Amino acid sequence: MGLVKAAVGDGVLTFLWVVCASCLGVATSAIAKAIGIQGMASLFITMSLVFILLFIFGVIATALGGASFNPTGTAAFYAVGASGDSLISAAVRFPAQAVGAVGGAFAVLEIMPSKYKHMLGGPSLKVDMHTGAMAETILSFTSTMCVLYIILRGPKSMIMKNGLLSMSMMTLVFFGRGYTGPSMNPANAFGWAYVNNRHNTWEQLYVYWISPFVGAISASWIFRFLFPPPPKVKSA
Repeated sequence: MGLVKAAVGDGVLTFLWVVCASCLGVATSAIAKAIGIQGMASLFITMSLVFILLFIFGVIATALGGASFNPTGTAAFYAVGASGDSLISAAVRFPAQAVGAVGGAFAVLEIMPSKYKHMLGGPSLKVDMHTGAMAETILSFTSTMCVLYIILRGPKSMIMKNGLLSMSMMTLVFFGRGYTGPSMNPANAFGWAYVNNRHNTWEQLYVYWISPFVGAISASWIFRFLFPPPPKVKSA
């Protein structure tokens, strides 16, 4: 029953994340136009929205019993020994996250006004496949190291944690946008690929599934080497 609850929680959280994250571009554009700013200054608006989203989703994730909207995050915390997952639970949670992402992509397409639909679409490959795979591996490696350090070793203040997570995420998105979108989240990429009938291609598997997992798990192993968990004390 606990495994089913975790899978449902992941599906719901991923659904909500894809809907909200997909609206960031539209929301940024609308706010920037309303207050009369443009160019690089609009990045501050996006970062502020991401900060708010991460805070809200942290509360929702806790309410759902530790739900996650990113398969690489689930794998990373399992690899460093910071979660109660097993290989079996991960095998159930990953498909639930993918299904939630598909539902979120379809939902946001339905609710978004027609004049803004051109701003939707999810990550897409802008370079050759091997370069894209390398970019996703490096981006996922870096993002996982940032997340693990901030969550497990960073400041205790949730405001500070969310601020650091927002800045690191936006920085990686800025540098990765000319390569793969970027994604750094296989479920989100799969959701939009499914909507666009590109979910069963080698590109989708290689660039947006295999590469992020390679980057995330590699980062987890290095993090665990640098910051090994304390030894368990055996009871007498």
